[in-house]
Amino acid sequence: MDDRPPHPSQRHVGEPRLPLLAVPFALIAAVTVVDVLAPPDVHLGPFLVAAPALTASFAGPRMTGFVGAVAVAAQVTVAVVRTTGTDLNHTFQIIALVLISIFVTVFAHLREVHEKQLTQLRSVAEAAQEVVLRPLRDRMGPLRLASVYLAAEAEAQIGGDLYAATRTPSGTRLIIGDVRGKGLEAVGDAALVLGAFRAAAHQEADLPTLVAHLEAAVAADPDGTGEPAAEPGEAFTTAAVLDIPDREMTVRLISCGHPPPLLLRGGRAVPLEVDHPAPPLGLTQYVDTGFAPQSFSFEPGDVILLYTDGVIEARDAEGAFYPLPERAADWPGDGPDALLRHLCADLLAHSPGGSLGDDAAMVAIQRITGGP
Repeated sequence: MDDRPPHPSQRHVGEPRLPLLAVPFALIAAVTVVDVLAPPDVHLGPFLVAAPALTASFAGPRMTGFVGAVAVAAQVTVAVVRTTGTDLNHTFQIIALVLISIFVTVFAHLREVHEKQLTQLRSVAEAAQEVVLRPLRDRMGPLRLASVYLAAEAEAQIGGDLYAATRTPSGTRLIIGDVRGKGLEAVGDAALVLGAFRAAAHQEADLPTLVAHLEAAVAADPDGTGEPAAEPGEAFTTAAVLDIPDREMTVRLISCGHPPPLLLRGGRAVPLEVDHPAPPLGLTQYVDTGFAPQSFSFEPGDVILLYTDGVIEARDAEGAFYPLPERAADWPGDGPDALLRHLCADLLAHSPGGSLGDDAAMVAIQRITGGP
């Protein structure tokens, strides 16, 4: 499943919508003909300003300026036919039309510049997503995987939610997490956690050592200044780190303040609640509880759903939270891709206007065999 957040396809910046171009030209022709045939005390020339103004709403500055010039030429034609080119009334109409055409052409130019900036921002966001939040492979050992990222901001594409998976000699390790905060700082912190996980997940012999490595990466001074990156307690990341052996029908889990994964089995969604959760990454220096993994049964056909709090904290129009366990249990059981498509459509339908209040990420993992 494509884990990029969907957005509407974009036309080229400044490219006019051809069917709409007929409207301003038809307006110019209609006003010109009616104004020429109208009685002497009727003047329809002021209506010509609507042509360049309308064009500026969907076309670029060149087309807007061209339509404005055509409207001015039409106004001059009306003045010559009805009176003379130097008639005072028509002269003021022509001057006003020229000024308005210049104004809306400038407006169209500014809108085109803004569209180019948005296009560049979207391209940078997509590039950042490819580097920071790499797509998960569909198959890893005896597992099938699918992932999705829904950004709360349409232009952002990526925020502080994170996930990754890597193979080890004996199985597969995964992480899902949520960095406190938003914006570029959250993206940087997410990249830090993901980089540490990818570098160490296949090297560390056990899960507690791996999570300790992640904690050290989050707690370290990233700038080398000797000063903390934020006030104590301000920078932290909730995370769930999983180790799924190929030949054991179990999953080992360490939860660092993250919402519990859901185990989907037999039409039920069971939260995998650990008995001794650890604090979020970056806060264990204040609460020294250690990292104790807990094992759960994970058999062929089972699905584990990982998610961030943007999913369960999504509210409907009446303020009710999204009931993820109930909706996940309704899944017909057609594989991880189908599960995430089902949940994404249902989550967006639950949220007013299909807009989430926070970034949301989900990863579905299905064991399909008892070995690699």
